[in-house]
Amino acid sequence: MKALVYHGPGAKAWEDVPDAAVQEPTDVVVRVDTTTICGTDLHILRGDVAAVTDGRILGHEAVGTVTAIGDAVRAFAVGDRVLVPAITQCGRCEYCGRGMPSHCQTVGGIGWIFGHLIDGTQAELVRVPYADTSLYAVPPEVTDEQAIFLADSLPTGYEVGVLAGRVRPGDTVAVVGAGAVGLAAILTTGLWGAAKVIAVDSDKFRLEKALEFGATDAFEAGPDTRADVLGLTDGLGVDVAIEAVGYPETLRTAASLVRPGGRIANIGVHGVPVELPMQEMWIQNLTLTMGLVDTVSIPTLLKMVASGRIPAERMGTHRFTFGEVEEAYEVFANAAANSALKVVITP
Repeated sequence: MKALVYHGPGAKAWEDVPDAAVQEPTDVVVRVDTTTICGTDLHILRGDVAAVTDGRILGHEAVGTVTAIGDAVRAFAVGDRVLVPAITQCGRCEYCGRGMPSHCQTVGGIGWIFGHLIDGTQAELVRVPYADTSLYAVPPEVTDEQAIFLADSLPTGYEVGVLAGRVRPGDTVAVVGAGAVGLAAILTTGLWGAAKVIAVDSDKFRLEKALEFGATDAFEAGPDTRADVLGLTDGLGVDVAIEAVGYPETLRTAASLVRPGGRIANIGVHGVPVELPMQEMWIQNLTLTMGLVDTVSIPTLLKMVASGRIPAERMGTHRFTFGEVEEAYEVFANAAANSALKVVITP
């Protein structure tokens, strides 16, 4: 089969590799019909994730068709159309039991294993461990292009942003960073009745998309950001600020927008230390949350997508074939210049 293989920082290739196969009784093999690229893949290619070694197949999101099953698999059969999420879960360890499979102990203490600790989904075939507790059947009314964004982006924006930030009816929410995950948070704030959603970004295209995705207001990031937001909130600030970039300055911006008693939900993946003005924040009774997605919201989000309540297909802006995967990476890595949100890659 063909797959996109990592060969060290800055190096990758679409090349021939051995076919994915069932190795354990709980495995299935999935033919990949749709995949995409995540910002984490770009971090890997920069050499930021030491656990990813030369020869690893990249990718951790897929929609596809089951082609083989292990002897212990009961929930799926050959021919089933499935969503392969970013998080794998055994369903039995302490962390899976508490609804936190992002730290599944059975698969090594971290639920993100595709394209990280085992071969990933940017390939013609992928082996899926613990299939019964990790895969999701895709309803016939949900298209592959809708479902692919439920593998990571939408659950991340919803779980680590909206749910962790405890968005409630009538809240005013600021989302700092209107990339794919920030837009996912904007798309899902309405599920909890946010009255006002303010998007903040440095890119005008993303701000336009944020308004299309449900933001009520949009501001270009800059020295006036805090004043702009306070002006919309009677000088008080927002109830919830969601940070979806991963830079020190964007987290500090998010923290500066929150009113006393408010919540800061950090989604962004930070690669360097962040200094926050704790001497000012503690007396404001603020709550700061952060974390890795668990993807446990996928069944709920699938229902919302199937009903038309969440137009997940809006996330895809560019489409490529497997043979064009190198071009897809170039476009995604230069998202602002290409007006790109998420790319859709199919055979």
